[in-house]
Amino acid sequence: MRWQARSDLNVPAHGVGTMANAVRLYGGLALLAAMCLLTSALILPGTLLLRRQRRRMFARGLISALFRQYLGAMSAVNGLRLDLTALDALRDGPAVLIAPNHPSMIDAALVLSRLPDVTCVMKADILDNLLFGWGARTAGYITNDPPRSMLRAAVQRLREGHHLLLFPEGTRTVQTPLNPVQRTVGIIARHAGVPVQAVIIETNSAFLGKGWPLSRIPAMPMVYKVRLGRRFDPPRDADAFTSELEAYFQSELATARLPVFPIHAGSR
Repeated sequence: MRWQARSDLNVPAHGVGTMANAVRLYGGLALLAAMCLLTSALILPGTLLLRRQRRRMFARGLISALFRQYLGAMSAVNGLRLDLTALDALRDGPAVLIAPNHPSMIDAALVLSRLPDVTCVMKADILDNLLFGWGARTAGYITNDPPRSMLRAAVQRLREGHHLLLFPEGTRTVQTPLNPVQRTVGIIARHAGVPVQAVIIETNSAFLGKGWPLSRIPAMPMVYKVRLGRRFDPPRDADAFTSELEAYFQSELATARLPVFPIHAGSR
């Protein structure tokens, strides 16, 4: 597929605020909304006919396909250029805690589009969202609030053999090159006894970063490249591991292609 081909982060983005980019953006969002509704409709029979584990796997597979088709459609109209193939190495491997940096709201979709069997930790308001909430709950995605329930559920999913997606910064990046890393990743990985796979996301666009209004039309094509970073052994000390992980990200992202944080109204 075209959108899976290797991309170049130096591809220039053109036409800030043009009508063509507006059509690409809002047409794509309308398509995503329609696909979310269709996915929820397809998931409904599974909730009635399948047991919980099979129901979760069925829902995760549909959500992965949803994001894969959406990203493919945006690539077909030159709204996106993506290089996500590095994630495929994780598909059939043992359970790991996947820990990417978080420059944009689109980051989870990038990962989920390539890895169907992933449990995602997300904010409670997303799980309550009309379009995405039903499917996310059926897939067994975990709300980050309350924290103790989140920690227990995350450890359980990892022990069951599923990957877990958790952004170490806790929220989208607001300072260059990343926010302080939270202890949560180390605590979960220590209790579950699983490795932590660092993932590096690079992009030429500030689109949907923290502070980017949805009404602002980004320059296109927006380029996203994902590569696998270091795989850390299961930590013994969550605090020491947190410092080690943050130092690693600081080093890796120092030369990565990323927007300047914080993102301002005039950012591209």
